Amino acid sequence: MPDDLRPEALRLELTELGDAFRAYQRRPEPDLAVLAELHDRKARAFASWADVTDDASLREEAQRAETAARTTREMNANRLGIEVDGGGPVVERLLTRGQGAHARGVLEHVWVHAPLPGAEARLAVLMLSLRAARAGTGNVTGQDLGGWLQGDAERVLQELVDVGWLRLPEGVDVADALDSRPEEPTQVTVPSLLPAEPSPLPFGKVTRARLSGWAQKVVGDRKLRKKKAGAATRLLAVYTVAHSRPDGRLGERVEGAEGDGVGLDAVASFCGLRPEDIAEHAELLVAAGWLTEADTAGGRLRGRLAERVLPLSGLV
Repeated sequence: MPDDLRPEALRLELTELGDAFRAYQRRPEPDLAVLAELHDRKARAFASWADVTDDASLREEAQRAETAARTTREMNANRLGIEVDGGGPVVERLLTRGQGAHARGVLEHVWVHAPLPGAEARLAVLMLSLRAARAGTGNVTGQDLGGWLQGDAERVLQELVDVGWLRLPEGVDVADALDSRPEEPTQVTVPSLLPAEPSPLPFGKVTRARLSGWAQKVVGDRKLRKKKAGAATRLLAVYTVAHSRPDGRLGERVEGAEGDGVGLDAVASFCGLRPEDIAEHAELLVAAGWLTEADTAGGRLRGRLAERVLPLSGLV
C-alpha cells in the first residue's frame, strides 16, 4: 500500500484492516461471523482503492473478498443450522450438521442391529450404544437405566445380557447394575462395538459425548416424562429431532414444496411399532409440546418441531 495513498481515510482503513486480520489470526477460537465482517470490510476497501487507482487487480481482489465473505457466512450458517440471511433469532444448536448426520447413523445402526424387537430394548440399545460407541465399553448408573427404561429396566437389561448383546463385569449382575451410584458406576461392555476396522460408529470422542448428551436430553425431556411417554413415544421423539430441518420441519428439504416428511415404514421399524400406530404416538408428542403438528396421510409422517425443541434438531 503506497504511503501517500489518498484519501487519508482509505489509507487508514487499509492499515486498520491489516491489523484486524492479524489480530483475528491470534484469536484462540475462530469466529466465522467476525471473519465474514472482515472480508466485507476488505471488499469495500479494495473496491475503493481500485476506484482511486483504476487498478484491475485490486478490483479482482475486492471481488474475491466478497466471495470469501459470502462463503464464510454460509459456513457459519451451516454450523449453526440457520438459513443464510434468514430472519428471526439465531437458535443455538446442540449438534452441528456433521454431528446430526452421525446421530442418524447411530439410529440406523440401532435399527439394523438391535437384538430384540421391542421398543424398550431398542431404547436401551440406543442409549448404551452411545455410551460405548468409542471403545465398546461405557459407564452407566442405576439412575441412568431407570430413567431410560422406567419399570422395565431389570427385565430389558437381563434380556440384553442373555442374548449376548451386553456384558456386565465379572461378579456383577443386573440387580447390582441397577443399584450402582454415580460415584461408582457400572462399566458395561457392548461386544459388537469393541474396537475393529471399520468401526461401526466412526466418530470421535467429542462427537460421542455430544450425541450421548443430545439423546439424554430427548429421552429425559421433562414434558415427555410428565406425559408418562413410553419407550416407543420417546424413540419417536428421537427420530423426529434427528430427521428435522433447521426450521423444525420433518424430512429433507424438497424443492418447490414444504417438505415431505419421513416414511412411516422407516419410522415404525425404528420405534418397534406398526406403521398404523405412529399417528397415536405422534399425537402424544403434540400433546407434550414436542411437535406443533403431525400428519400421517399418504404413508408419511409430516410435522414440525415445537420452538422449544429446535435446539435439538439434527439439521437434515
